[in-house]
Amino acid sequence: MTYRVFAAGLFAAALVLLGWGVPAGADEKKDGVHHGHVVKVADGKLTMVGADKKEVTHPVAKDAKVTIDGKEAKLEDLKEHTHVAVTMKEEGGKHTVTKIEADTKKK
Repeated sequence: MTYRVFAAGLFAAALVLLGWGVPAGADEKKDGVHHGHVVKVADGKLTMVGADKKEVTHPVAKDAKVTIDGKEAKLEDLKEHTHVAVTMKEEGGKHTVTKIEADTKKK
């Protein structure tokens, strides 16, 4: 009996550690990282399409870190349809992009 309780507890702990039952994308919303594709870049703003197929435009901080395939870049260097991971922060009810990681090899 003790062995069964211990085994069940161990199994439950393993499921929690592995994230079983956590919906896909839950970490994205928690840490402010969103994945999508570039639609356009203009006037210090990034317009992108996310996994939900909705187009959204976000202001980009002047000091935002932009990388393309791991190399430092400028916001204007981002090309249409490029896959991006965008980190955002919220201040005063407004979301601002603080980091953009572009991956030209990912579709």
